Amino acid sequence: MAERRRMSYSVHREVLDEEAMDEMGQKSVSKTSLREKVKKSVRCSGPRMKSCLLGTVPIMSWLPRYPIRENALGDLISGISVGIMQLPQGMAYALLASVPPVFGLYSSFYPVLIYFIFGTSKHISVGTYAVMSVMIGGVTERLAPDSDFMTWDNVTNASIIDTVARDEERVRVAAAVTFISGLFQILLGLVQFGFVVTYLSEPLVRGYTTGAAIHVIVSQLKYTFGISPERHNGPLSLIYTVLEICYLLPETNIGTLVASIITILGLIAAKEFNAFLGKRIPVPIPVELVAIIIATVISWQFDLQQKYGVDVVGVIPSGLQPPVFPDASIFGQVIGDGFALSVVGYGIAISLGRIFALKYGYKVDSNQELIALGLSNSIGGIFQCFTVSCSMSRTMVQESTGGKTQVAGALSAVVILFITLWIGSLFEDLPKSVLAAIIYVNLHSMMKQFLDIPALWKSNRVDMLVWVATFILTLLLNPDIGLAAAIGFSLLTVIFRTQLPKYSMLGQVPETDIYKPLDEYHQVRQVPGILIFRSSATLYFANAEMYQDALNSKSGFDITKLLSAKKKLEAKKKRHEKKEAKRVKKELKQNGVDVNREPNMEEQNHVSVIEVDPERDPSLPRAIVLDLGPVNFLDTVAVKTLRSIRKDYGEIGVEVVLAGCQSSVVDNLQTTGFFNDKVTKSCLFTTVHDAVLYCQSAIKQSQSLENEVCELPM
Repeated sequence: MAERRRMSYSVHREVLDEEAMDEMGQKSVSKTSLREKVKKSVRCSGPRMKSCLLGTVPIMSWLPRYPIRENALGDLISGISVGIMQLPQGMAYALLASVPPVFGLYSSFYPVLIYFIFGTSKHISVGTYAVMSVMIGGVTERLAPDSDFMTWDNVTNASIIDTVARDEERVRVAAAVTFISGLFQILLGLVQFGFVVTYLSEPLVRGYTTGAAIHVIVSQLKYTFGISPERHNGPLSLIYTVLEICYLLPETNIGTLVASIITILGLIAAKEFNAFLGKRIPVPIPVELVAIIIATVISWQFDLQQKYGVDVVGVIPSGLQPPVFPDASIFGQVIGDGFALSVVGYGIAISLGRIFALKYGYKVDSNQELIALGLSNSIGGIFQCFTVSCSMSRTMVQESTGGKTQVAGALSAVVILFITLWIGSLFEDLPKSVLAAIIYVNLHSMMKQFLDIPALWKSNRVDMLVWVATFILTLLLNPDIGLAAAIGFSLLTVIFRTQLPKYSMLGQVPETDIYKPLDEYHQVRQVPGILIFRSSATLYFANAEMYQDALNSKSGFDITKLLSAKKKLEAKKKRHEKKEAKRVKKELKQNGVDVNREPNMEEQNHVSVIEVDPERDPSLPRAIVLDLGPVNFLDTVAVKTLRSIRKDYGEIGVEVVLAGCQSSVVDNLQTTGFFNDKVTKSCLFTTVHDAVLYCQSAIKQSQSLENEVCELPM
């Protein structure tokens, strides 16, 4: 890059305070009332109604203009590829949600079609997702545990689990929490609450998904080893589950374990081969589909369930389920879980959607995405689906195979429909350990997120702390409570950063109007007689006291001691004058003089007076400039602090002025009573340089007056 040419400029203008700036810029004082805002928001017109309709149902705006020649082939290939991926992932993630595998296929069909109509992202692949599934699994197993469905088997004289009744109840629970999460998303979207995702920072999301991935892995170990540990709920349940699995390891089913290990090794090798051929073949090999086909054929041919006790998927009904409204009696028990699912699902989807929107140059409407996902989940809940979001792996496949619009997602739903209606029953002999192996391999990208820790250690240690804390909280408190705790911790780091900002004394870069911290630049020089103080954070109740303490510390003198000394001297003066007045009064009485009349000059000279601060301390500055440029709002505590600073330093002869105030800060000062007859906007300056020039002028005038006083004849 060529070296940038240096340019110079010269500006001649008067020193501007806020009063002069308001007059020069003709500041507007009119503000729109709440009534006018409401009236404007509900006003209806033809163009506005059309815009609202197209914004609510985006398919009406882009589908009529769909470029068939440019996009059709890419969307077709992409849709088929993603649909093939949806089959094994949908069945596998259904196990995470603790519902029969066929409901994973339903969740890969209905919500995808709804998002096709209402979604604004062209590239994300909506459907089942590991993190959402494990959160659903936690709810279903908590409200429908195995212990509630134990029955006595007269043949074996042992207790067995009524899996049919258990699965039916878990499907009802999953549908209810999915419906509630969808309603939350719709409600948040209608009130324009899309900004809620800003509280889910990237380190928080990545730490959370990594912790949730550990929960996913632990939840699938029972299928890998062929054991049946008890379900643990609440905090530390992950640790209890791991301990119980370790205790049950001697009961491992060797056939199940061997099937899982072979599948894992085969999938890893096939994915590496896929990556090697990535640029040579237009469509990646569907290794998961190949794996489940081979595993199903082997299981059916060698009867693994009967001979070796390998647990298989079981009956997969053909066709679709009729719509059933979720059980309203469950809603009260899953409200908290529904809100957590709505926030996590939206956060993952919008984060991925924005990445591809930025890459391909289009806009994703965050509020419409909330509504689209909410409709997908709420309508999906009626069709007995479980909560969906978007999958990184499927989205990458959809984009890499040529998918350019939401049509690719609709075509993937058609593929799932075909599988569900006609060939789903062919996978009834598929071992569950193979689905668990598919989950393990698909989580390898989340495991790579551990590499964030050393990277964040080098770049931003507070973000690293958020990542690690989120990961630990998710592990210990489970994904639902862990998310709330992680958001709380993340917000606390923001509060701590505002409570512990960097305080700096500024100096002037020679021959410029630029002011930089004295401790960071060698050529910056302090302006004689003037201290310029700045905080790197906004000023409010949590750090107002520290702001004042930092100013006292940075200024180099103790304002408290100076004020105390001045008050003591004034008190001493008053006591001495009172004592002298009594003495003079007594003498006058003794001399027969009327003490009630005014004393003459000779009598007044008999009263000695203590001079208070006859000479100014030369070590004190003449003025202090408070740079409020980084401050975006002031609360009442902060305003009181600024008023106290001006009063305290003013009492020892140091003038305090404010500089760089934003309009919101000026409004805060005005509404909280900072200004009065003595304090006007003339103590607020538009820039630090304006404030410095004003203080220099005031210092010169003060010094000239002092010189004139000294030259007066005694």
